[in-house]
Amino acid sequence: METLYHQTNKQIQEVQSQMGRLETTDRQSVHLLENELQARIEQIFTHLERLEILASKEPPNRRQNAKLRVDQLKYDVQHLQTALRNFQHRRYAREAQEREREELMSCSFTTNDADTSIPIDDTLQFNSNLQSAHRGMDDLLGSGSSILNGLRDQRGTLKGTHKKMLDVANMLGLSNTVMRLIEKRATQDKFIMITGMLITCVVMFLVVKYLS
Repeated sequence: METLYHQTNKQIQEVQSQMGRLETTDRQSVHLLENELQARIEQIFTHLERLEILASKEPPNRRQNAKLRVDQLKYDVQHLQTALRNFQHRRYAREAQEREREELMSCSFTTNDADTSIPIDDTLQFNSNLQSAHRGMDDLLGSGSSILNGLRDQRGTLKGTHKKMLDVANMLGLSNTVMRLIEKRATQDKFIMITGMLITCVVMFLVVKYLS
């Protein structure tokens, strides 16, 4: 066990030393170094599995200490594995940003009269259209609300006018026929107002249903 332990510990130290070369290696060769380091880390994990078996077979008075030493090696190599993966993720992200920047710089501009346009990603175009639809729906809902408020105000005005007319009619002693005509006209105005409110509500419902 001691021989394998020292051999594994030496491999870990060598990998730690090589990890420092990742930042200075050129882009064409860095992936080769990454593959080499990953292969050595996997070999170390294989040795650790063997060391765990050997540590469990140590005499009782040495077994606990042997397991602690193996656990320390395991912690060190797991730390190296995490560091390697973090470096790879940073490299992938950096390369993706560089590709996107190159694609953006290579986009050709087209002139159409006074307008200059650049191809836009379909997702961005869809989001822009959706936001425009939402703004249009908000404007329409605001207009509908204003119409409903206007109808309510007209209803209040009609009720007040009707009451005043009844008062005047009573004061002037108008005939019952004239009174019935006035009441009939008030009923018609009320029906027209309610119909307008219902039509407005239906239009608003259809707009919300088909534009959202």
